Amino acid sequence: MKGLAMAIRLFPGGYKTLPMTVKNTGFLLDRLGQDCHPLQFLRELTQNSIQAIQRTDKPGEIVWDVDWNQYDLTGVMKLCIMDIGDGMTGSEMVEHINKLSSSGAEQSLSGNYGVGAKIAAATKNHAGLVYLSWKDGQGSMIHLWRNPVDGTYGLKQQQRADGTYCDYLEIDDSVKPEIIKRHGTMIVLLGNSEDQNTMEAPGGAAAASRWIAKYLNTRYYNLPKNIALKAREGWQFPRSDKDRNLMRTLVGQERYLNDHAVAKGVVNLEPDAVAHWWILKDEPALSNNSGFIESSGHMAALYQNELYEMATGRAGTARLQQFGIIFGMRQVVIYVEPLTNADNRLTTNTARTNLLIGNEPLPWAYWAASFRDKMPKEIEELVQEKAAQSEIPDHSKSIRDRLKPLLDLFKVSRYRPTRLGELQLDDAQTIRGGRPASGAASQGTNDGVSGGSGKRGGLLGNIYALFEKKDGKPGERVHPDPFPAVKWISVHDGTREPNELEDRAARFIDDQNVLLINADFRVFSDMIDRWHKECGGPDAVRKTVEDVVHSWFEQALVETVIGVQAMRGGREWSIDNIKAALSEEALTAVVMQRYHVNNSVKRELGAKLGKLQVA
Repeated sequence: MKGLAMAIRLFPGGYKTLPMTVKNTGFLLDRLGQDCHPLQFLRELTQNSIQAIQRTDKPGEIVWDVDWNQYDLTGVMKLCIMDIGDGMTGSEMVEHINKLSSSGAEQSLSGNYGVGAKIAAATKNHAGLVYLSWKDGQGSMIHLWRNPVDGTYGLKQQQRADGTYCDYLEIDDSVKPEIIKRHGTMIVLLGNSEDQNTMEAPGGAAAASRWIAKYLNTRYYNLPKNIALKAREGWQFPRSDKDRNLMRTLVGQERYLNDHAVAKGVVNLEPDAVAHWWILKDEPALSNNSGFIESSGHMAALYQNELYEMATGRAGTARLQQFGIIFGMRQVVIYVEPLTNADNRLTTNTARTNLLIGNEPLPWAYWAASFRDKMPKEIEELVQEKAAQSEIPDHSKSIRDRLKPLLDLFKVSRYRPTRLGELQLDDAQTIRGGRPASGAASQGTNDGVSGGSGKRGGLLGNIYALFEKKDGKPGERVHPDPFPAVKWISVHDGTREPNELEDRAARFIDDQNVLLINADFRVFSDMIDRWHKECGGPDAVRKTVEDVVHSWFEQALVETVIGVQAMRGGREWSIDNIKAALSEEALTAVVMQRYHVNNSVKRELGAKLGKLQVA
């Protein structure tokens, strides 16, 4: 205590702290950059520009364009962003740009981190980001780059005309963009080399000619009303070609969805969320506008007017089906907005790629169950309307009749450990906790630790497993009806979207006990073609063949679902094991066997079409 008092007297403010530093900022930035979406720099730089304009308390404009100065001087196209925000002086740029967690906006765990653009943009542009900013009419320039010699990120020294060096240069108004008057900022993305065309979309970007518009439109739910955001598209065409080389105004997803919806609404979800939903018009725009905005069915999380974890294509179809939209997914959009409270803080990860509630991933499964329970009648009617378009007969009754006498075989016997292992277990004594084989207690052992053979018993494990509640029930969901509801889907009748179950046989939606079977799968069509060729006859005969073939493949899939479900709760079958056994790929493997299905089809066709001499 005496020493502590002396320390406090020596340092009235308490103990001094040696501040933590970063030994290798280059490695840290590169590692964090790997967690970012390849196009996330568009969001980070756009958001910085939005905040810069908002600080002026005046309407403003943000433009993504070609740096025409660079192009005219070098012939190389470089992407740039310009805004008419409050601008920065040279010293302010050195302070904010060359320090991690430094920002012109107020920092908070739920707001500005001060690292976004440095992580997302600098790590994708080793040749550098050139910042040109004007404040009170004075322009300054800095160059943030990655030193190719040692991998260090920082400001590249600038040489003045008099031969001296500095961190920033004051620049002439001759290079000032047209939209900037007395204040504003322009940032040029140089890429990884002097000759790289940074207007070209990075690998994997959607809509290569409109990649900037597509990403920003789908990242922002809406934009501040007093800010206009524009992006260049068709830059590869001559500047005189105003029909193709043009500036597109970006509006965000909300305005587009409202303009193209036939119905929309809000559903309160448990726990603590709101689902915004839209039913889009069944019109060519569902496909035609996909180049610059997400124009057909999809899902996302909504937070602070931005969209996270957007699921489109096959991922979007699967998530919409989880929410109960089995049919008509192409016309349905759902954005779930988590609600914040004191117990569960809502924020993003540092790279802003995912939302976190209390540092945990979003509870999509709970939201899905809540949405299904509160399904809006407009969406329910759409699903039923699309389902009614199916042209494939219902085989459920005939399959139930075939399998009912065999249901006892689907009650799998209890799993027993192998007899070939090192330990020999007595089945009669096998209980939770792994009590040793009978006889151990009678050999004078009373220490509760080891049996007569010296092998350890089970009491050293989790003793609380012995106190299972007598009337307790596992929390895992059990389907009251072992037979799944089966729905055949096809592009032909509009019940399957082109990207759904592409070249897969089936999908099982566990929490709804629904089995979707792809009628267009080539294994089914090959079998139908074979037997129609064997039988001959008109289209009516082909419909009979289709019905029989579908019925027997459906039975194989239904049996698989029932059988695998019977493994639930088994010692060697975790929930993940069950999911893997009922995955799209596993169900596709089920129908790859032909012999028994072919023989069953042959017998039934022989009974129905005997006069056609079925071979």
